[in-house]
Amino acid sequence: RQQAAMDRASFRVSFLDSEAALGYEESDADLKKFQKPRALERSSSHLSSWPAYTPSHTVLLKRKPCTRPEWKSSTKSQVGLPTSKPRYLEMLESYLRTELQSLDLTKGRAQELRLQPYREVFEFFMDEFKTYKPLLASIKKEYETTIAHLQERIYSLESVNAFLVTASDQSTQKILAFQQQEKVEIAQLKKERIYLLKLIDQMKEEKSSLEIQVSKLRKAVAEENLHYLNERDARKLLLLDLNEMYRLKEEMKLTKVQDEKGEDPVTLTLALKTARRDLTKAQVELNTMKANYGDVVPRRDFESQEKKYNELVEKMTVLEADFQDLQEEYNTMLEVHKQIAEERDQFYNELINVQRTSTPRPDWDKCAEVIAGGPERWNTLSEGKTSDQLVDVLLEDLGALILREKETFVPLGKSEKIPIYLRYDGPVRNKKLTKKEVVALLREIWREKILIDQQKGKRSSLPEFFLNYFQRKYGDTIAFDWTYTTYEMMKLFRSNEAMSMFFNILTGNLDEGVYHGQVQQLSTLLKELTNVDSGNTGQLTSEQFIVALKLAFPTKTEEQIQELVDAAGYRPETPEEFILYRLLFLEDEEGRPEPLVLKIKDQYINEKQAYLRDIRAELGNTEVRPDDLRAAFCIVDPGLLDQTLESYLIHVFQTSREQLDSAFSLPIETVMQRLASLDLKRQGAISGETRGAQSVEESESAI
Repeated sequence: RQQAAMDRASFRVSFLDSEAALGYEESDADLKKFQKPRALERSSSHLSSWPAYTPSHTVLLKRKPCTRPEWKSSTKSQVGLPTSKPRYLEMLESYLRTELQSLDLTKGRAQELRLQPYREVFEFFMDEFKTYKPLLASIKKEYETTIAHLQERIYSLESVNAFLVTASDQSTQKILAFQQQEKVEIAQLKKERIYLLKLIDQMKEEKSSLEIQVSKLRKAVAEENLHYLNERDARKLLLLDLNEMYRLKEEMKLTKVQDEKGEDPVTLTLALKTARRDLTKAQVELNTMKANYGDVVPRRDFESQEKKYNELVEKMTVLEADFQDLQEEYNTMLEVHKQIAEERDQFYNELINVQRTSTPRPDWDKCAEVIAGGPERWNTLSEGKTSDQLVDVLLEDLGALILREKETFVPLGKSEKIPIYLRYDGPVRNKKLTKKEVVALLREIWREKILIDQQKGKRSSLPEFFLNYFQRKYGDTIAFDWTYTTYEMMKLFRSNEAMSMFFNILTGNLDEGVYHGQVQQLSTLLKELTNVDSGNTGQLTSEQFIVALKLAFPTKTEEQIQELVDAAGYRPETPEEFILYRLLFLEDEEGRPEPLVLKIKDQYINEKQAYLRDIRAELGNTEVRPDDLRAAFCIVDPGLLDQTLESYLIHVFQTSREQLDSAFSLPIETVMQRLASLDLKRQGAISGETRGAQSVEESESAI
């Protein structure tokens, strides 16, 4: 308690000292200057020694509980007298009231606006008390931090509240929609229930009416039965009366005869009795026969009717079979009509979309003014090509111009994922090769690779040989200039047959056996043509040419043979002309072959696709194991050699021959993709396997 009194006394003395030091004078002019916050910053001289207890406030000193206050125990009682507030406190309150009245509390965040004047007054107050300023600043900082934290929580909760309101609205809408749907369903079920009740009532009425009809019919049947019984009895009585009449008539005749002849009455009486007995017996038999066989027809009529019936049955059977066939055809025609109608509607919609969205067909002749070489070169490039192919031609030509302007290529680095012939991180220069130079270069690479493979006795990897070829010829550093340039040229000119084939084999999309297989086909054809040309004149008639084609391609159909004859330039209107077969195997400087070679390659692609479709049909859509693929090949192509089949399986499952049986199954798409990269040919019958066989190396050397 003494320490608190001492602190309070020192605080009062400091106020008195500050007043004495600053020479504070109370005046009305000082009150008029209190208009801005800056005036409060310099108002330390306005502090007074107000004891802080007024008529509405009293200061209670700290004391122990259950003890008497000091002011009562002291001899000199200290009575709290009412005094006026300190000048500085009044200025602060006046400033606070002024600022609060000037605020526009109609806008949002009114509480934050009200807090700002209090914050400023607290800062002024804190600036005046230099000794307690750090403590007051830390208190203010904690309050500000807490307020900021609470505001952040409020903002986050506002977003959550908005989300909850939105979710609540959506849930309410869904509930209303479900209730509306349930109301519709309940209404439908009520209608259906009313309909079923009406249907039940209707059926009950029909049942009662049918029961009445049945009872009436039963009565009618009973009446008819009684009527027929009466008729039967009347008929029997009538027969008895007729028999009696016949008997009386006969007796009258006998009496007359007896009277005329005068015969013995006893004899006549006996004869009459015998005759009557025989008549009765005969009459009974006659009635029995009529009763038993009254509805029987003669056998002749029965057999003739039976014959007619059998004929009619046969005709009806034939007509029923025809009717069933017609019914099936009719159903088929209905399905076809339905499909055609759907296709018609689909095509019509597509036509409308195309008419609405498509652009007019471009005028390709305008390209002749831009393409290098003018109209003559453009006519050569665009002859017989579709719009898609013409776009490829333009892209290749523009790409060639862009590629020719490049001086260097960006190296791809030495990562293991980069192909070996592009694995380089140094500067790469563009050799600016033409299409003719690239085609000649590829021919030289194929020729040298075939010779080296023949010497080694095994086929080497084309990517490694591609890089080694340029390294041997130009050195390790410059070799990558050639590989990059050649690679970019092949990637650009994909319509060129020679470049496209080499690029696909180089990148692994095709097996190298495809190239050797096509070379072997051409070599076999050239050999057969040469054998047929006994005079070595270089020309053949159409018949000789067809014979050579059939010998070279024994599995091709007549239609395919005729396509090859047409591609060779044979015209039926001039049958006396000869076919210069050696010219059919030539290529121009850019690697474009003759139409016959193109047709052979097209037929090879079509046959390969048909072969793959048959394999796919046998495999189904499940995962494939080696045994499944082997069985599919045996079904589709029974003449396939075991060695060739094993090579197919090893390539597809990418494993060795020993581990082939334990290989994992593969998806059907992966199997078909790997089969498409192989040189697949249908071998046909087993008897024709070895006919015209020739090694790949000999075929390539011959061609």
